[in-house]
Amino acid sequence: MNESSNRVYPSTSRAWGMVILLTIAYVFSFVDRYVLGLLIEPIKGDLGLTDTQIGLLMGPAFAIFYATMGLPLGWLADKKRRTWIVAAGVALWSAATVASGMAKNFGHMFLARMSIGVGEATLSPCTMSMISDSFPKHRRAKPIAFYTMALSLGAGVAGLISAAVLKWAKTVDEIVLPVFGSVAPWQFTFIIVGLPGLVLAVFIFFMKEPPRQPLESDPNAHEGDNLLSMLKHVFKEWKLFFPFIAMFCYMTIVAYSQGWGASMFKRTWGWEAYQYATWNAVALLIMGPLAVNFAGWLSDKWTASGIKDATVRIALIGIVIIIVTGIIFPLLPSPWMAIVVIGFNTAGIAMVSAIGVTGLLNISPARMRAQIVAFYYMCISMAGLFLGPTTIALLNDNVFGEDGIRYSMALLPVIYGIPVLLMAGVIRKNYIKAYEYYESIGQE
Repeated sequence: MNESSNRVYPSTSRAWGMVILLTIAYVFSFVDRYVLGLLIEPIKGDLGLTDTQIGLLMGPAFAIFYATMGLPLGWLADKKRRTWIVAAGVALWSAATVASGMAKNFGHMFLARMSIGVGEATLSPCTMSMISDSFPKHRRAKPIAFYTMALSLGAGVAGLISAAVLKWAKTVDEIVLPVFGSVAPWQFTFIIVGLPGLVLAVFIFFMKEPPRQPLESDPNAHEGDNLLSMLKHVFKEWKLFFPFIAMFCYMTIVAYSQGWGASMFKRTWGWEAYQYATWNAVALLIMGPLAVNFAGWLSDKWTASGIKDATVRIALIGIVIIIVTGIIFPLLPSPWMAIVVIGFNTAGIAMVSAIGVTGLLNISPARMRAQIVAFYYMCISMAGLFLGPTTIALLNDNVFGEDGIRYSMALLPVIYGIPVLLMAGVIRKNYIKAYEYYESIGQE
């Protein structure tokens, strides 16, 4: 029985107003997450940290808690008021970002990064749940793509801010702020990017939450009552979920491996960190938003025309772009040519990232959507943060040497990309089967 006639969605203006506000929050989250990677050298110098400690701050300190807290928070998002959960998360990660600027040692910084991960874990499961309650299936890809655009915007904004600070740091010894006192430029950066989020949290707290849509007439709908039920469902349907999620794990592995980008440009072409940060930010800000919105538009268009695996097709196109451009740009003879090709690589990454949750919502029971989205983010975050940077480091140390980092960067897209392409036929077949099932029971 089709129950779509029983669904009443919020007005278009209210629904898009919610999406815009949550997208701003996502931009803030990515700025707070990304900025550490561009301030490594001054932080190491002031706090006396080693490369290993910096690696722990960039990866495990953030990833473990960001990924694992998403599961209970996803369950909470399926049960409680989502706007309040997000508001609390924004306040926590913003305060923790400010606290990063006040860190005096590795332990302080580790605790701050852990808190940022916990706070940011609230955002996407709640957001995707609210979007699914605010837009019918055939209009859902564009708002999700718009929200996902924040990945590129956040990284781009963080790059520009950090580039400016890195240049400025050469001319300024210290800065004196009310309350905080004398701070170094890197500390000032954390404070200035963290404080606005505390104001944003207030706006989200008072934002009107969309009503939850009626549950589908799925005979297994009761299975979404707890996290264990969600995990049982995912593992029962592992042939559907694991290969599907693998496509998006590949995207994050490549994206996080590019944290080595500044080092590659320095070792290969002699660029300073601020030069790389500036021009990489330009590529992100131009190509990222264009690609994610194009992917959302194309997904809605193809889905409306009856292409049931539209999201999978778009993801696979993006993966091919990532592989080809990922091999090429590190091997080019000049940094300017590499930056141009990185722009197209960014477009491929943005296309894949824009379409993942849209596809996931189409093949997940409505009652456990937020939990499955949280599981998805856990998988792609842990894959990206643990495998991306680490693979480059291992190839540098054991195969190509530090000066051969360009070859490590060129090889990584092949190592992880080819297995995903080999699974393409199975992914499409199982996705269409699940899509048709949920379509048959009237789930939007």
